[in-house]
Amino acid sequence: MTSIVAIVGPTGVGKTELSLGVAHRLDAEIVNCDSRQVYRGLDIGTAKPSAAIRAEVPHHLFDVAEPDEAFDCFRYHAMARVAIEEIRSRDRAVVLVGGTGLYLKALRYGLFPGPARDERLREDLYARESAARGCLHRQLARIDALAAMRLHPNDLVRIVRAIEVYQLTGVTISDWHARHAFRGNQLDVTVVGLEMPREQLYQRIDARCRAMMGEGLIGEARGLLESGYAVDLPSLRSIGYREIVEHLREGVPLERAVEKMRRATRRFAKRQMTWFRADETITWFDARQTGSVQVLESLAAVSVRPS
Repeated sequence: MTSIVAIVGPTGVGKTELSLGVAHRLDAEIVNCDSRQVYRGLDIGTAKPSAAIRAEVPHHLFDVAEPDEAFDCFRYHAMARVAIEEIRSRDRAVVLVGGTGLYLKALRYGLFPGPARDERLREDLYARESAARGCLHRQLARIDALAAMRLHPNDLVRIVRAIEVYQLTGVTISDWHARHAFRGNQLDVTVVGLEMPREQLYQRIDARCRAMMGEGLIGEARGLLESGYAVDLPSLRSIGYREIVEHLREGVPLERAVEKMRRATRRFAKRQMTWFRADETITWFDARQTGSVQVLESLAAVSVRPS
């Protein structure tokens, strides 16, 4: 039986809280599966587990990259597999937690054999986007309409990768995915999904955005800028930082910036649920009962201790 449990769901639903309880129950260690929480210094805006929480249970793959460091699915896959094997070698279970569905999918089924990164091409693409915001998403729509429909115009990391793949190979990233189809079963994982009614989730998201402001998100973003990090870095273009940087650098009124952050987070949560709902292997639970007997008994029914 699997020694790995993954906890997934939209942002703000309560994954961190449940992961801690599950890790205690299973004598497990936690591995991050969130594409933004890998960055050092991006703490408040990514809702990264606090130092106190990480002191309770060993946590892995948090704070493993600088904000200006390239970090993609391939690097995550390599680092996560190493972390998982090390944890299992200590005869402990693994709890994967995060909302980046592509990272989990890559761990479970492998990566498609696409071309290597082309840094010069990427620099050119990011420069074009800086000069004319939205131009890369429009280009992708002409190249690969399916990928453009799937990717938000602000998801520059994946848009750039999709254009890069096409320009280097002449084959769209959608065709690459269709050929590979994630058919290999590389890692046996029990996947638990958390959900709640949309309006209640949106209320939690709104409350989280207000809490981030109270915890010092403006100061965190200002500190990153003062450290010399460029405003067009993928890390600083992520939700929360993008809007606050616009407030700090472009004079967008704070109230408007926070409202944009709130709306962007809601849209992101909706896209996450669309992704996870397509996975028939996920067992869903009402997040309002997070940590309930129902969830714990369901997990206890599965042998998750390493064999």
